Amino acid sequence: MDNRISVISIIVEDTSVAAEVNKLLHDFGNYIVGRMGIPYRDRGISIICVVMDAPGDIVSSLSGKLGMLKGVSTKTVVAKQNKTTKKEG
Repeated sequence: MDNRISVISIIVEDTSVAAEVNKLLHDFGNYIVGRMGIPYRDRGISIICVVMDAPGDIVSSLSGKLGMLKGVSTKTVVAKQNKTTKKEG
């Protein structure tokens, strides 16, 4: 299966599960290109954006496992392009 660039947006409303979220991200670390976390203290939530270069089933697995955690919501966006292209010029 071809790798795709995907972005998983994660909202953690129950910060008591932060350790579980971080463990899952660590477990899928080989596929993670980068991540950005924003603690929104005024609202008591955390927002995480994870960029992955992975097959669709891997991205779905991580997103699904995260979404099953109490107080965690996820949404995934997948790039239409599935192969590496090199810009010339």
